[in-house]
Amino acid sequence: MADLIPFLPGFFAAFSILMVAASSPGPAVAMLLGISMSRGRGAALVTCLGIAFGSTTINLATMLGVGLLLSEAAWAMQILRILGAAYLAWLAYGAFRKAANPPALTTGPVPARSVLRLLLAGYLLQVTNPKAIVFWLAIAALGATEGGGTLVYAAFFAGAWLISFTCHAAWALLLSAAPIRAAYARARRSVEATLGVLFAFFAFKLATSRS
Repeated sequence: MADLIPFLPGFFAAFSILMVAASSPGPAVAMLLGISMSRGRGAALVTCLGIAFGSTTINLATMLGVGLLLSEAAWAMQILRILGAAYLAWLAYGAFRKAANPPALTTGPVPARSVLRLLLAGYLLQVTNPKAIVFWLAIAALGATEGGGTLVYAAFFAGAWLISFTCHAAWALLLSAAPIRAAYARARRSVEATLGVLFAFFAFKLATSRS
């Protein structure tokens, strides 16, 4: 553990950026809003796992240089933007469809097949988000793990995963609270339509972004 002490200031700076990124409302929070209120806390937390693994994937890719390559290769970033925008547009379509024909609310244990789908949904949302790559490039620029060994990298990955999961899980717990779910039950069409608008807006912004 003593080997980690010199890296703690860098960890603190990197994790501070990550906490801001993970806590800020955006496509992931919009997704959690819909899942939390329509399917309950368990489903939302499973989705948070997928988001956290997606964040860790970007973390690893950035450290390996893939993130830097994407940031420098305009065509690669453009492809990623198109994929991310298409996925958000698909989420918007799903939300509008639920607004037109609200499905039955479900609670309780999440079936194994649904677990995989929720994990994949959260994962895909995160890894196709260029903004997440930008945040990780900023974190990588700090050099928080530079010169460290296996223990330093393992601790950094574990801490980053935990922060991503915890921040998104906090949203999931808040949005799946009984009063909020009750409010959702009374205004399901409006909520789903709003989510559709949000996802469509995020898709448009991502597709037309030049940064």
